[in-house]
Amino acid sequence: MFHIDSKYSQPAITPTEDDSPRNSISLIESIIINNINDRHINVSSCFTCGVCYNENIIIDNRNIVEVSCNGLLNNCFVEIPAGLELNIYPEDFILVQNNDSIEIAQVKLIGEMVKLKRHYLGLCDDNLPTVIRKASVEDLERVRKNIQDEERAVPFFRRSVEKFNLNMKLVSIHYQFDRKKLFFFYTSDGRVDFRELAKELASEFKTRIELRQIGVRDEAKKVGGVGTCGREYCCISFLSSFKRISTQLANEQNLLSSMGKLSGPCGKLKCCLSFEVES
Repeated sequence: MFHIDSKYSQPAITPTEDDSPRNSISLIESIIINNINDRHINVSSCFTCGVCYNENIIIDNRNIVEVSCNGLLNNCFVEIPAGLELNIYPEDFILVQNNDSIEIAQVKLIGEMVKLKRHYLGLCDDNLPTVIRKASVEDLERVRKNIQDEERAVPFFRRSVEKFNLNMKLVSIHYQFDRKKLFFFYTSDGRVDFRELAKELASEFKTRIELRQIGVRDEAKKVGGVGTCGREYCCISFLSSFKRISTQLANEQNLLSSMGKLSGPCGKLKCCLSFEVES
């Protein structure tokens, strides 16, 4: 709803000493924020469009930013603790504390747009991962090393799967930023007894191993790609969670005659079928 692809609509700005594109909110975001606030103030306006305020939900005024991460966090919201003074902008890299693990994430959205998006999603006062600090040059070098080690782990994993004759399709590998744990994400038609595989992986990489079976929709979200509409998959560009999609949604939109075109690359019904349904 509030995923704004504004790189084509930002006005040309000439940086000066007191004004730079990075410190200025984009014109398109400013228009959207003012429009939503005007709708909220004008009680006679339409309240069925889905972008107006829900009076039953309190606006979360914490300092929160939206980030994307290759680890378990994926796309999520993180909180900047009170007293931590950071100048964070979109595309910056930050370190995030999530329970007992540390991950590196890239900032996607900041400021008022985050508050509006969370309010629209009905989120308030929930427990969130916290920002530790901005990533340093040394942190980015560690990330590059982790990525290189992930790539080297792929052939070893596949050889081990063949060795133990397991029905597993590797989707992705992720090293935790602090290298305390190495994740292997895979798909399979059924349950897999990977105990011997986990032992061999642990002895090879000398760290804790976690193998996670994911579904085909999660696989598409991790792999990414371009849909038949010509745009990036919705699940990777802005969807934070998957909704249940049924043929009833297609029937309500008179699309049953073209059912062959309604399946996404994951083999399931396209998530966009739910976009026309009033929540």
